[in-house]
Amino acid sequence: MAAMSETLAHAVSHRQEIRHSRFLAHAAPVEEAAAALAFLAQVAVADATHNCWAYRIGGEYRSSDDGEPAGTAGRPILAAIDGQGLDRLVVVVTRWYGGIKLGAGGLVRAYGGTAAECLRTAPRVPLTQMATVWLHCGFDDLGTVHSVMAQCLATKAQEDFDAEGAWLCLSLPAEHLPGLKNQLRDATRNRVHVREQPPA
Repeated sequence: MAAMSETLAHAVSHRQEIRHSRFLAHAAPVEEAAAALAFLAQVAVADATHNCWAYRIGGEYRSSDDGEPAGTAGRPILAAIDGQGLDRLVVVVTRWYGGIKLGAGGLVRAYGGTAAECLRTAPRVPLTQMATVWLHCGFDDLGTVHSVMAQCLATKAQEDFDAEGAWLCLSLPAEHLPGLKNQLRDATRNRVHVREQPPA
């Protein structure tokens, strides 16, 4: 079984000086790209030389060198996130140029190292693996379905009605999925079937 991913428990920061350039990293847990970009807007320093950043949210990721030579800032920050095994996270590294050029290798080490050091000591929390499922139930079983959903910590992502009843799309912690299936089977005498693929 794959190791459970982690994210940060809360926002953290770390500063260091490298050959007279000052680097300040800010990292925070995020659930979606919009939140990552909002955090960037919040912590970016307008009069700094560069505000470089990266985020990872599951399979979605983006990074920016913000004017540094291509590949010397954003990608090393992303590599620091991935190297620490973290997910649902954004890191912004702000640089104030100190008069000494670091060169491409020096920039990669400076940005990647500042991000990695910021994350290395940060408090973490495990991420709950979520599952998305679909089911159809008759109107008579709706109350039962909602009761079982509450017990299994399932939330309704979508609900559509047809002549026979309701189609529900549910999101719930993956560990509760077997319980949801079993409870619905028993409580509805096998009338409600949980599907792991959307209906055609």
